[in-house]
Amino acid sequence: METKTKEEYVIILDFLPHGYSHDNRPSHKKTPVAQAIGKSNFTLLELVPKKDVFFNLHDEVYIGDGKRDKVHHIAGKLPMDKLTGTARKEVEFVIKDLLKKEPAKFIEFFNKAQPLTTRMHQIELLPGLGKKHMWQIIEERRGEPFKSFEDLKKRVKLIPDPEKVIYKRIISELSGKEKYNLFVDR
Repeated sequence: METKTKEEYVIILDFLPHGYSHDNRPSHKKTPVAQAIGKSNFTLLELVPKKDVFFNLHDEVYIGDGKRDKVHHIAGKLPMDKLTGTARKEVEFVIKDLLKKEPAKFIEFFNKAQPLTTRMHQIELLPGLGKKHMWQIIEERRGEPFKSFEDLKKRVKLIPDPEKVIYKRIISELSGKEKYNLFVDR
């Protein structure tokens, strides 16, 4: 598990131009809020947009250390259970989309995963994968690293859908159910 880098870009999951409905303050004191997920570490964040900025779902927004043109500030990290209904539905779609658009990072995981302890390997943390899967992956990658999800499927017959396995792990990590995080920075 490598050290995580700071999020540079996020994808908007929900935008509340009038703030949260459960906020009891008068409407003129409420702040617009956006819920977003980081592109690199899947960090769930609450953002406050600059004045007169509106977001659409799936907008990609810069939140790095440089000059931000749309975000006033980051209010903080969000736990999965604090997402709005819309954001909760969108998070699934966005993760699946990122898996398809940027598979290299996840293929690299299969190529470089290491033991956590003498009895547990990072590969075994993926849902549905055990020692047999782990050894088959390790044997296959010794000869040549995996190039794509298709390559992985062809060479490791025991894993019919590696994208789905990674997706399930990311959702589980976002929910806070895991001791070790492989993909999510919380």
